[in-house]
Amino acid sequence: MQHVNLGRSDLRVSPICLGTMTFGEVQVDAATSHRLLDHALHRGLNFIDTAEMYPVPPSQARYGITESIIGEWLRKRPDLRSRIVLATKAAGPVRGYQWLRNGSADVTADDIVASCEASLKRLHTEVIDLYQLHWPTRAVPMFGGLYYTPKDEADLTPIEEQLRGLQRLVEAGKVRHVGVSNETPWGVAEFVRLADATGLPRIASVQNAYSLINRSVDNGLDEVLHRQQVSLLAYSPLGFGLLSGKYDTAGFEDPANRGRMTVFDSMRKQRHGRPEALAAARRYNTLAREQGMSPAQLALAYCYRNWRVASTIIGITTIEQLDEDIDAWEVELEPELLAEIDRIRWEHRDPAQ
Repeated sequence: MQHVNLGRSDLRVSPICLGTMTFGEVQVDAATSHRLLDHALHRGLNFIDTAEMYPVPPSQARYGITESIIGEWLRKRPDLRSRIVLATKAAGPVRGYQWLRNGSADVTADDIVASCEASLKRLHTEVIDLYQLHWPTRAVPMFGGLYYTPKDEADLTPIEEQLRGLQRLVEAGKVRHVGVSNETPWGVAEFVRLADATGLPRIASVQNAYSLINRSVDNGLDEVLHRQQVSLLAYSPLGFGLLSGKYDTAGFEDPANRGRMTVFDSMRKQRHGRPEALAAARRYNTLAREQGMSPAQLALAYCYRNWRVASTIIGITTIEQLDEDIDAWEVELEPELLAEIDRIRWEHRDPAQ
């Protein structure tokens, strides 16, 4: 598994990244999280992604726990810090979450600096390798939204000012490189344009959802990333478990299924909980079985071998899942199978967008 560069940066990462969104929730306690981190490194992964808002679903009671779990792991293993690329994220506007930034609809340069400094303490590290803005301040479609509506725009901190906040962190030696997440084609292009014009930090990556049931990246963002040399970090490659096949028979309601879409009612109210998303996932899962592979192998191999993707972020709760996800790296998809995937997409489009 060859390491790849992120954007124009000097960050060299494994093409599979360990996502930690589940660490600290009921499914994955601290001890299990540490075992998963150890095993990921043993299997050759050097890239770990987290966020100040994790675990998900976010809550005041658990806010920051995931970073603290990773920080404790690093504190007990100081020799490992130089071997990993550590990424985390500053939360975007927290509309509805009064316990973070008093529910502010803005993210200022000072907010970014404060969030980073808090993350550094929780992570027990002096520097974050890749510091990302978790979602835009602008009123843009994300997390299931479909349409941009100009009348929803507000007078909030502009991108250039946010970049200046990131610059303060880079100059202070607290951050090596920066990135964005859940961004639009215009947003990525504007971050790059401003950085190139002013000498502010240039984004190395964008972390967006990408899977068989959400290929919205293919609708123009991929051209921006290619031309501007910004790397895609693909999250939710299994569509919150829909593309693992675990919900094919009983849907989300089977109490024996301990998947996130069953355990957390709030998840079923979001984009991956749409009936259309499950219907499309079942089509892809059937195709995988017809080809003699598991649904997860098909879904992951699609991301792993996709020219658009620099590193795929996998979210897991067990060692067995981690091994299965990493082993899928060996799966090759034939052109005829890729054509069939495109035919299904033409019928179902991107129901988890």
